[in-house]
Amino acid sequence: MKKSLITGITGQDGSYLVELLLSKGYEVHGIIRRSSTFNTSRIDHIYVDPHDPNARLLLHYGDLCNSEQVSNVIYNIKPDEVYHLGAQSHVRVSFDIPEYSGDVIALGTTRLLDAIRRSGNEIRFYQASSSEMFGASLPPQNEETPFKPRSPYACAKVYAYWMARNYRDGYNLFVCNGIQFNHESPRRGETFLTRKITRGIARILTRKGTYLYLGNLEAKRDWGYAPEYVECMWQMLQNEQAEDLVVGTGEAHSVREFLEEAFSYVGLDVDEHVRIDPRYFRPMEPEELIADPARAREEMGWNPKIKFKDLIKIMVDADMRAAGLKPIGKGDEILRQKFPNRWWGVD
Repeated sequence: MKKSLITGITGQDGSYLVELLLSKGYEVHGIIRRSSTFNTSRIDHIYVDPHDPNARLLLHYGDLCNSEQVSNVIYNIKPDEVYHLGAQSHVRVSFDIPEYSGDVIALGTTRLLDAIRRSGNEIRFYQASSSEMFGASLPPQNEETPFKPRSPYACAKVYAYWMARNYRDGYNLFVCNGIQFNHESPRRGETFLTRKITRGIARILTRKGTYLYLGNLEAKRDWGYAPEYVECMWQMLQNEQAEDLVVGTGEAHSVREFLEEAFSYVGLDVDEHVRIDPRYFRPMEPEELIADPARAREEMGWNPKIKFKDLIKIMVDADMRAAGLKPIGKGDEILRQKFPNRWWGVD
């Protein structure tokens, strides 16, 4: 039985990844931060009491800002694979807390890599890199595009990317950077743009709110479906050779397009319900991020099934259901058709 360790296991990607790995027979370990309240809602449906002899999902308290804790987890678990997804992952918030963002993202990655190096074990490592690293570089962006980060979050991710490369080249570790473009799902955090929109629609429909407050509507992003991106993470660690790959759909759409598509799906008027709030603008922002995933397509057969309009329908249906409304159902039908044997649970 393979053994994996996931940082950020309670996040969107972490929750899908643990389901994927369990479906493949792994024993899965995850690092969570100590809190006085439960923060495991995304994995509660698959969690089994560790006293159960058949439990294959085990959680450990830890903090990426603490070298001793990171080293202890690597030493005690001795994983075959480490998926490093943990981060302060909100780009806008990174402008408010740049030092903490750098500590968790940049130095947290370094702590993990060095613990793996010192362990002496053969451990394969996946680093969750980000399209935000490309920043001001012109699209489309691929593996050869220079990094021009435009946020503390992106700067920290660039640092982590190059540390991963250095540990691979300097110590012959199996280390991959997955440079993934925006990927969303009904499990996306409620403060992130796409989920803020789809959840806002549900609130308007249930009369719990009238307006949705947003920032820059002209920024363009390459949006995909998170479960497909998680499969790509796993595949990268199964390859014979470690490498860095760009993962995305190759399509860019503006925030305004996302809004209009989502609102029209439920018959609402964008102009009637959307307001602009300057506090949500970033001091700097990449205007257009669009992937050139040619290498991932050629080397791993990367061909995502869910594109822009399908993604929106899936997310709106899920948030309508969560609000106690009957979903329109087109998103549910898309999932049934394109993933008849899906490995993840119901959102």
